[in-house]
Amino acid sequence: MPQLLAIEDKASCSLPEAIEALAALDFNPRDADSTRAAAAWLRRLSNNRDFLASVLTDRLTGKSVGEVDSGYGPQAITLSPVRGNMFLRANIWPAEHDLCFRNSGASTFVYGVPHDHNFSFLTCGYLGPGYASDYYEYDYEAVTGFPGEKVGLRFVERSALEEGRLMLYRAHRDVHSQLPARSLSVSLNVMHVDPSFAWYDQYGFDLERGEVTRVLSPNATEVFLRAAVASGSLEAEEFARWIGRTHPSERLRLASFEARAGTAEAGERRDAVWRDAECSGSRMVARVASARRREATA
Repeated sequence: MPQLLAIEDKASCSLPEAIEALAALDFNPRDADSTRAAAAWLRRLSNNRDFLASVLTDRLTGKSVGEVDSGYGPQAITLSPVRGNMFLRANIWPAEHDLCFRNSGASTFVYGVPHDHNFSFLTCGYLGPGYASDYYEYDYEAVTGFPGEKVGLRFVERSALEEGRLMLYRAHRDVHSQLPARSLSVSLNVMHVDPSFAWYDQYGFDLERGEVTRVLSPNATEVFLRAAVASGSLEAEEFARWIGRTHPSERLRLASFEARAGTAEAGERRDAVWRDAECSGSRMVARVASARRREATA
């Protein structure tokens, strides 16, 4: 489960102070000293009981402009731009009886969607009882990533991110299935930013079967590639072939074959694309390609 960090500090700081201090730290979640230094500033910010209400009130009244939709869900509030290799955000966690939950449903707030993360981040319960989680761990390096793959999830515990609880979620190790908070809650995060993480997959899981269900992490490159190939460009087609043979990201290699198969006529031509994928040298691509060929002949 995420690493618990016991940091006793009654001092508080302002949001600008936290942003500047964290930006100067060069936060490295794989280094214990760096992690504790960043966590200490998150603790001080969480001790400031007024800053978040001021931020939200200023945005609601138009006194300040902020990017509310951070790409991590409708409840995520960006509190700082990316500075160095980190940014700050707050997450609002509604309870089942809250109107936004009833209108949008549990999955909108990632409740009941077991997943890992392809980035590390510090989190602290800021307000309310916090969301609960069933926590698991797994070995990312042993996973290929195709749907239905067994991953050996190891259950650790169920606990809640209550006020003051401070933890490090470790990329590609910690898996959790979140449960709605008993009442409206808020958490604060220090998000670690690494450009290479875009090429590492974030997975959804079936807890009962202990399997990968799908890749959750979005990647605009895949969409661009599919659109270029769909346009009928010979240059794009050749580029997709190169991607399928050589790119280090298995996910993008699969997308290249899917793009080519999508423009090929059904039958032998489409089958030829998937036969090519079976020989690509990627276990994940080969497994998916074999499944697509079976579906086509079923």
